[in-house]
Amino acid sequence: MERQLTPKGLATRQRIVEGAVAEVRARGVANTTLDDIRAVSQTSKSQLFHYFPDGKSELVLAVAQHEADRVIADQQPYLDNLTSWPAWRAWRDVVVQRYQQQGQFCPLSTLLSQIGPEVREGREIVVDLLNRWQARLAQGIRDMREQGKIAPRVDPDRQAAALLAGLQGGVVVLLATGDISHLEIALDTAIERLGGS
Repeated sequence: MERQLTPKGLATRQRIVEGAVAEVRARGVANTTLDDIRAVSQTSKSQLFHYFPDGKSELVLAVAQHEADRVIADQQPYLDNLTSWPAWRAWRDVVVQRYQQQGQFCPLSTLLSQIGPEVREGREIVVDLLNRWQARLAQGIRDMREQGKIAPRVDPDRQAAALLAGLQGGVVVLLATGDISHLEIALDTAIERLGGS
């Protein structure tokens, strides 16, 4: 949203988004109506369309952005402070715990599958999330390399890409089977390859 909002306006918009998140998680995109969202967020029709002039399609993208931002937020403060092996292990544990709690339900994956791959804005949200995630991992590898804890020959961007791909592969197996061990193995192996034990 490009226009500037007052603190009250930001709070109202956030309340609408959080209400929409709850409804979409519970009912799915197709079964969630604007009336459902208005009821749960305690907002009027005029308020909802004030903040989301394009209606449900715009609001669903705001929900997707909220879920993408939550992926990064749930890994903090560890993801932005990967400067020691204990920090890497703490980050690994937080990631595993998050996906253990979600089980075979990933809100972002579910939401984006319901939006459909043809929606450009939905793809852009995923690409932005993966870029932000990979950049943070690469920065952690770079920081560790500068401290001499990772070999100078290690390419931070390539290793971060491999780590993220392994993580996502583990999540796909978890979603398909309910077995989290592939995610744990992918993270453990990636950290071991970097030099952590």
